Amino acid sequence: MNLPDLPSPLWVLGTDTDVGKTHVAAHIAAAWSGLGPVVYRKPFQTGVPDEEDPGADAPRVRGAGITVETGIVLRAPLSPLAAAEREGRSLDLEDLARWTRRPVPTGARLLLEAAGGVMVPVGPGCTFLDWATPMGIPAVVVARGGLGTLNHVMLTCEALLRRDWAIASVLLNPGVDQALEAARENAGMLRRFLSVPVEVL
Repeated sequence: MNLPDLPSPLWVLGTDTDVGKTHVAAHIAAAWSGLGPVVYRKPFQTGVPDEEDPGADAPRVRGAGITVETGIVLRAPLSPLAAAEREGRSLDLEDLARWTRRPVPTGARLLLEAAGGVMVPVGPGCTFLDWATPMGIPAVVVARGGLGTLNHVMLTCEALLRRDWAIASVLLNPGVDQALEAARENAGMLRRFLSVPVEVL
């Protein structure tokens, strides 16, 4: 896969939490930075202790020509809705959508990273997919390499495609579960069922 050719703006989505979205975002940002400035935004940031830098979970995304921006910061390592309710907060999702979509400098590329999987609750009766779909921004889908990946990827892609999302690629990340051989086999199987590119990192 030619990372510099991926469209901008672009969402980095996951089939679950801890599948390597930030790892993939870092690779895309680095590839893009060779062509010009990059803005990396993470609208929802959960699991950040009071004393910790809100961007501490994405140190590899930082680099020359890359600007890191964090939207809503929540302390508990939960879904945005659950974490906000634990803090007694009500999230202004419309304002956050405006923050997410606001223009970047001329010539810059915009990379967006989601929190958790696409169906994670971000507000009362509102999933990430409900919130992000109206933006009309394409995505790459990141998944682990081994057992369970076929089901998780196909469910995620089905949910996206039913809402007319453009999926630039599915990326299997075998580094999460040390499953390189399984990732290659799973990629081959996914290509038989999906009409989108499937790659192994």
